[in-house]
Amino acid sequence: MVDGYNIIGDWPDLRELKKHDFAGARDQLIARMAEYQSYKGWRVIVVFDAHLVPGIESKNKFNNVEVVFTREKETADERIEKLAVALGNRRDQVHVATSDLTEQWVIFAKGALRISARELEIEVKEIQKKITIAVKETQTQKSFSKIRFSDEVAEIFEKWRRGKQ
Repeated sequence: MVDGYNIIGDWPDLRELKKHDFAGARDQLIARMAEYQSYKGWRVIVVFDAHLVPGIESKNKFNNVEVVFTREKETADERIEKLAVALGNRRDQVHVATSDLTEQWVIFAKGALRISARELEIEVKEIQKKITIAVKETQTQKSFSKIRFSDEVAEIFEKWRRGKQ
């Protein structure tokens, strides 16, 4: 679970973006968490306080990331605590990303592990680097065919494939 506004307020680039594009900072965090979720294969829930976006409680899913806006007068901390209890069991370990020290102690007492905003930022950046390297490697690999062609014939087929004559 990720304490959305806590992370946005802690990561320098998102904190800066928030000053002029609040929704953009939220979207950027969700996009990064989608990459994180995809890479790690873990369930990711980002929780935002409703007091910053008033209205009724909402739950959405973006690229396999669950996004929860708490109901009015409910803080993200309260929702995270409830979810930590509900989701924690012998089989699944719950991790909560927040730099709120009080919240870290509370969720730890409820059986969840904590990860600071800084630790999550470092891990996300490492994952982004690994994804970038993997994409570059995939792009540079030649297509593999079971039939061996000369480079000249392979080049002609590649032009055909791309629609170039």
